Amino acid sequence: MTISYAWRAPFDDAELSAVATAFPGWWARVNRHSLGWVCARDAAGALVGFVNVAWDGGGHAFILDTWVAERARRSGVGTRLVATAAAEARAAGCEWLHVDFEPHLTAYYLDACGFTPAEAGVIAL
Repeated sequence: MTISYAWRAPFDDAELSAVATAFPGWWARVNRHSLGWVCARDAAGALVGFVNVAWDGGGHAFILDTWVAERARRSGVGTRLVATAAAEARAAGCEWLHVDFEPHLTAYYLDACGFTPAEAGVIAL
């Protein structure tokens, strides 16, 4: 499968909803609040992957909402999405890229994507 990856590429809410659990207004939300995002598209132009990169306006960027369409999973699409996001965050001047994930994704983020473990905390609001 030939996949292209593009930083801050246009997408619409309907096509993102076909790949992931998205909600109306996603396009407007990432444009307003994100450093950027990466879209992965197959040779036919269909969206097969997406990752959002939020940031603090300074040196810290945050991976959010890594999604890969079922038909494109386990083929390296997610890893390449994260690698592209990391390269673009670095190019934007960020010094750190953070990610939170559920335990079943540990091997993906730590082994496949190259993140290192870090202590963190969270408060349910």
